[in-house]
Parts: sequence; C-alpha cells; structure tokens
Amino acid sequence: MHLLVVATLGVVATAAVAPVLLAADGAPAPDDHAPPPRGTTRGIVVVLGVIAGCTAFGEGAVTDWGALHLQEVGASPALAAAGYACFSLAMACGRLAGNGLVHAYGPTRVVTGGATAAAVGALAVAAVPDVEVVLAGFVLIGLGLANVFPIAIARAGAHAGAGGVALASTVGYTGLLGGPPLLGIVAEEVGLPVAFAAVASLAALAAALAAPALGGGEGVLRAARAALQRHTAQLGVLYSQLTGPAGDRRPYPGLEALAT
Repeated sequence: MHLLVVATLGVVATAAVAPVLLAADGAPAPDDHAPPPRGTTRGIVVVLGVIAGCTAFGEGAVTDWGALHLQEVGASPALAAAGYACFSLAMACGRLAGNGLVHAYGPTRVVTGGATAAAVGALAVAAVPDVEVVLAGFVLIGLGLANVFPIAIARAGAHAGAGGVALASTVGYTGLLGGPPLLGIVAEEVGLPVAFAAVASLAALAAALAAPALGGGEGVLRAARAALQRHTAQLGVLYSQLTGPAGDRRPYPGLEALAT
C-alpha cells in the first residue's frame, strides 16, 4: 500500500511539472566556452572534488549504515528507519535554505561551518551510544552536509566550465560509491562507531580544505607552482655545473664569493 501511494503521487507530480520540463528542454542551451581544466585550475577542481567526496562519503554512510547503527544502540526497527528520514529531511531543509545562507555569509563560511557541524554530529554518533543523541547527530550531519556538495561542484564549474563540473563530480562521487563498502569493512573489524568516526574525520578535512579551495586558493597554488618551477630550474643549473666538462666544472658552485 505504501509503494502504491508513493507511485501514485509520483505520477501526479510528474504530470503536473511535465509542461514546464518540456518547455525548458526546448530552450537553447548556453554555450560553454570555458577551456578544459589544466594545470593550477585542474588542481583547484580536484580539491573541490575531494571536498564533495568527503560530503558524499558521509551521506552514503548515514544512508546505508545509519539504521543498523541505531538498532545496535537500542532503537526499534521503525525508529531506526526514522533515523534516515530525519537525516534526509534535515538535508532537504538545509538545501532549501542554502541560497539564502550563501548570500548572507558567503560560500566559504557556509562550507566550513557546515562541514564542521557535520563533523561534530558524526562524533556524537560515534561516541555516544544513545538513540536520541544518534538521531540528533544524524540531523546535524544532514544540515551540515546539505550545501557542501552543491557549492563545491558549482565552484568547479565557475573555474573550468562543464569540464570542471565533470571532473569534480567524478572525484566527488567516488566517496558515495566507495564509502559504504569501506565502512562495512571497517565496521566488521572494529565496529560501526569507529566507522562513523571516519565520517567525522572526512568532514573535518572538507572544512579544512574549504578556505584554500573557495577563498583564493588558486593564487596559493600558482605561487607554489612558480616556486617549484624556480627551484627546479636552479637544481638543473647546479646539476649542469657539477656534471659538465672538466674545464668548466666548479668544485663548489654557488660558493665562489667565499673564496674572496
């Protein structure tokens, strides 16, 4: 009966929005002239994909293992299923509020604050074997992670167009695909609480990467790349001096000034 009601509502909703979707499909798509991501831009896009992957890892963990963890701490099957519902509802509410939050605080603060909140929620899930605390932790994870993935992918598109979106999404979705099986392996060895501690660690990593990736990190990477190229060139000159012809070889290249 449940599936029949949901299917009926889905068909009604689809019929209601079909005219709008069909009209949008006929509109000309905007041209994307952004070049494929290369060099420093590619590095920024990959970092943004890692941030998205940390988010997807946490989402996959709660989706696939949250109900089992709730049952392990004493929840009934019905309440365990409600845990996923609480997480999904929290994430939906967070995304509905995301546009206003980004306009009010900026994407960097939203991602940093959200990932930090998700890390706190995952730590509560891992550390406190209490049904109410675990449910609250799932809600906090859902609220915290709600806007991290969309902001990271949108920023990748701003950096490198469709190619950036494709690259960041490919990196990001590895967390969703690989996270739950990895958590299962960890849970089998050391238990689900430790597995959810990994969710907290990756959420904290996303928070740490947010500022350099969203707030001027491209300039930092360019400076680091220029410094690496400069030092590589210096090492090349030094190598040529040490291995050149005997007449041109200097025993202590770079230290000639000390001889005077």
